[in-house]
Amino acid sequence: MIPSPRTAHLGLMAATLLVLAGCASRDHAAMHAMHHGSSMSTAAPTAPAQISASTPALSSGYKKVASAPEAKVYFINLYNGATVSNPVKLVFGLSGMGVAPAGVEKAGTGHHHLLVDVAAVDANAPLPANDQYRHFGLGQTEASVELKPGTHTLQLIVADQNHIPHHPVVISERITITVK
Repeated sequence: MIPSPRTAHLGLMAATLLVLAGCASRDHAAMHAMHHGSSMSTAAPTAPAQISASTPALSSGYKKVASAPEAKVYFINLYNGATVSNPVKLVFGLSGMGVAPAGVEKAGTGHHHLLVDVAAVDANAPLPANDQYRHFGLGQTEASVELKPGTHTLQLIVADQNHIPHHPVVISERITITVK
């Protein structure tokens, strides 16, 4: 027997309510809040990293890739003030743009970079590759990383096929976490 459209709609509504009922857990609620721009943490906001003024072209003549005006990058599973254990699982969120590996030139895309304890970013130069600037050039949207125990600041930035931040820069809020 084929369900009527009304029965199918009621089933969909019931399933939605069951999913929403699961939103009561702290971790899921924190992920949901971070995705929508609010914070579950009572930690004081972390000061943002200093970012140089972005220019549409570099002095070499390289034209930076334009980002979508509404583009946002964020952590899905971490929030300011979180306490975590190694390996630290990171899940990256990106809206308004797509993800493409390094070396792939495609409008409206870029790839993730994790800034660990970075105080300043040059928006008009390729991001270095080291322990403070971790590249996810294969187009990864999640990763597990090892961090020394203690307090760390984390921030995400999206960059183009050549690891150069977009214009305007697409960068997340800077959060502070504690690694046990």
